[in-house]
Amino acid sequence: MKEILVKYMTRHTSLSQAEQQSILEELIVQRFKKGTYLIKQGDSPTKKCFFVLKGCVRQFHIENDGKEVTTNFYTEEQPILLFNFEEPEVQTSEHSLICVEECLLVVADLESQQEMYQQYSELETMTRRMMETYLSHAQNDFAKFVRASPEERYKTIIRNRPDLPTRIPQHQLASYLGITPESLSRIKKRIQ
Repeated sequence: MKEILVKYMTRHTSLSQAEQQSILEELIVQRFKKGTYLIKQGDSPTKKCFFVLKGCVRQFHIENDGKEVTTNFYTEEQPILLFNFEEPEVQTSEHSLICVEECLLVVADLESQQEMYQQYSELETMTRRMMETYLSHAQNDFAKFVRASPEERYKTIIRNRPDLPTRIPQHQLASYLGITPESLSRIKKRIQ
């Protein structure tokens, strides 16, 4: 699976093969079973970050009435940040992250990441570009999501992430869309 990282680094940097190999040797790649929590709502904050090589991770929170609300799904080549630069005084995590499939993730912490950036400045540039791209897409997707009807939201997912509905349970997708599973079923029937 590290070949995914090599392709990614080759595409986004001019690091030599030797430098890429050195970076790969320092990275921690872990396999997580389906159902594994990376963090639970209410846990102490962590300074970890992940990069999805394979699999799907769901972000959700539980409201006061006990209702689970899905707020994101992370799949291949997407970063997941758990540390919060803006609010270091936050005492607990406001959401949970759970693997909805078996996952292969690059696992890093802020300290080791900073050390690698000092050694390989292009790696920092690549990460910054990756985060800028991710943030830009997230902002655009959120703006469209808020304005769209549930049916339009579903069509956007089918268009932009066609594999997602087959990878996650329907009730989680419905939660992400802000509708009930029954409403999602009706939308699927209308579209087919």
